[in-house]
Amino acid sequence: MVLCMMTGSYGDDVPIAAFATSPGWSALTLIRCSGKGAVDLASSVFSAPEKLTQAAGNTILHGWIVTANERIDEVLVSVFRAPKSYTGEDSLDISCHGGGAAGRGVMAALRSAGFRDALPGEFTFRAFMNGKLDLTRSESVMELVSARTDRGRRHAVNRLSGALENEINAIKKILVEVLSGAEIFLDYSEDEIGADPDETAGLLPGQDRAQGALARLQILAASWQRERLYQEGILAVIAGRPNAGKSSLFNLLLREERSIVTEVPGTTRDWIEAWVSMEGIPVRLADTAGLRESVDPVEKIGVERSRDLLDAAELVIYLLDGEAGITAEDLSVIAELKQKPAPHLVLWNKADIAPMPQQLAPAAFIRVSAKTGEGVADLTKAITAAVKARAGVDGAADSQTAAIGSERQKNLVEAAAAAVEEALLLAGREEPLDIIAPLLREAVNALGEITGEVSTADILEEMFSRFCVGK
Repeated sequence: MVLCMMTGSYGDDVPIAAFATSPGWSALTLIRCSGKGAVDLASSVFSAPEKLTQAAGNTILHGWIVTANERIDEVLVSVFRAPKSYTGEDSLDISCHGGGAAGRGVMAALRSAGFRDALPGEFTFRAFMNGKLDLTRSESVMELVSARTDRGRRHAVNRLSGALENEINAIKKILVEVLSGAEIFLDYSEDEIGADPDETAGLLPGQDRAQGALARLQILAASWQRERLYQEGILAVIAGRPNAGKSSLFNLLLREERSIVTEVPGTTRDWIEAWVSMEGIPVRLADTAGLRESVDPVEKIGVERSRDLLDAAELVIYLLDGEAGITAEDLSVIAELKQKPAPHLVLWNKADIAPMPQQLAPAAFIRVSAKTGEGVADLTKAITAAVKARAGVDGAADSQTAAIGSERQKNLVEAAAAAVEEALLLAGREEPLDIIAPLLREAVNALGEITGEVSTADILEEMFSRFCVGK
């Protein structure tokens, strides 16, 4: 691995400690420690120091965290010995009582013993540096922590299990072999390698294999749109005139009473939001103020904010008040939505008491009742279909298929694919191998960056600094 000298503290092996769980009202708080001499250092604040220093890996000790003056907390200490630990270093997980005071007291004792606070992502950084994880698996750790849905979790676990790493290495192996073949022809004459000049002139050795590698790279590149959808989700905005039933629909989709619902038009003065999962897609659902002209200064601000949110929306769910029917204001807003790039769905609400007129085209509306739940299943299907169509996702994603998990990976896969594509184009024109081989080398290096085989200090530090502390 090519790696520049690290700046700051990320590159050292000084013992570090951090909360692995958020301190608060819970049964337990977990504090993670790692680094050279971490076990010996922790023993200085443990009630049975000799037992801890002599403890074998994968064992658990019961005791107290102590200082010179007092016992801090009763704890369980899980001991992991290098290299059989998450970081590849001597490590400990200290399970103390929940609540802020106990955890803070243990952390203070560890600092006094010589541990420093871990930087964001530093445990995973050390796991990468010690060969426990490649970069694709390292990134998947934070994906797993951030997953909002079960489908997002399954996809992150797939990368953590090595599916993407294995696919990248398999493609790289093919390209290395093709590159090696090209370099042999460059380094030796046809007579020396026993090749027929008529068969090799203008051809890239292993050209069909390079074409297959390109196809696999293109499939990987295309997977980013799908994976980003399941990771980041979309912003879906519920809009409509006052009293159309927006807040009732918002509560129904969330299955909880988040928005205030009254018979008084204009109750919602500002927008509120919450996350909901729809077929594994995280949807940031926003309930907005009713769209209408108003002289009330507070409501007017709410309407302006609602319109700003419509501009940012990736999907707009527009409600018609079935009791009032379609108004000129409704038609004006729907006309505006048709001019926006984001898809939109038009709902005929209150269908339980106000059937949709027969003269209206049924295909243009989704009949729902935010009060009874009628039509909500159809709405959910329509939302996911619209979102998938916009993201270019066909059908359900296969969590067992290798796929890209970050924009960094996407950019490098696209760079590798572009280099291979250009190499094949030149080969098709029977251009010399000495201008084709560097393109193949460029592709191989890009794939090496994805897994971390080729890395630089600034890239690594920038990437791991996005992690949460304790990971």
